[in-house]
Amino acid sequence: MLDHIGIDVSDYEKSKAFYKKALAPLGYQLIMEIMRHAGFGVDGKPDFWISQGKATTPPVHVAFQSKNRATVGEFYDAAIKAGGKDNGPPGIRAHYHPNYYGAFVLDPDGHNIETVCHDPE
Repeated sequence: MLDHIGIDVSDYEKSKAFYKKALAPLGYQLIMEIMRHAGFGVDGKPDFWISQGKATTPPVHVAFQSKNRATVGEFYDAAIKAGGKDNGPPGIRAHYHPNYYGAFVLDPDGHNIETVCHDPE
């Protein structure tokens, strides 16, 4: 089981603003900041970190679990409004499995950020 993951970003303030807005529908908040490192998470536990540096290359793919399909759409809309680029709108991805409902957005550094719901509805 993963405890946390971190990626480097090229523009800390821009990425921090993006993630604050994009992850809000998933219940994520900015929980902790330490010297240009920002930890986002739920219920006081930061499990996703961004750090100022040279953007992680090649770009990474991070998938966040969504509690339902509606939240997948809310994430997608929030991420696009926050400056993300479409990399796959909300929908079924049957090539993974019949109930795989996800959405993909590229963050300011081109990282593929996804949210997914595995429930049938």
